[in-house]
Amino acid sequence: MSTLAVETHPLAQNVEFTDDDLVVSLVDGRKVTVPLVWFPRLAGAKKAQLENYELLGDGEGIHWPEMDEDLSVAGLLRGDH
Repeated sequence: MSTLAVETHPLAQNVEFTDDDLVVSLVDGRKVTVPLVWFPRLAGAKKAQLENYELLGDGEGIHWPEMDEDLSVAGLLRGDH
């Protein structure tokens, strides 16, 4: 049985939200789900503000211009909050 190598430099391709979580889809097929309460600015934001994000670089980070919030994909994988 063969396996695919895990991306060592993870890159985001999409960001979604549930009522309680931030869900980041990575280009290698993984999804990272973290609680919104880890990020007070995001937890207090309106849906339109959450959906107004930009991927930084090739997807190394995520930026919300209205809230001046930045998150790195590597940090999300480490559980930084």
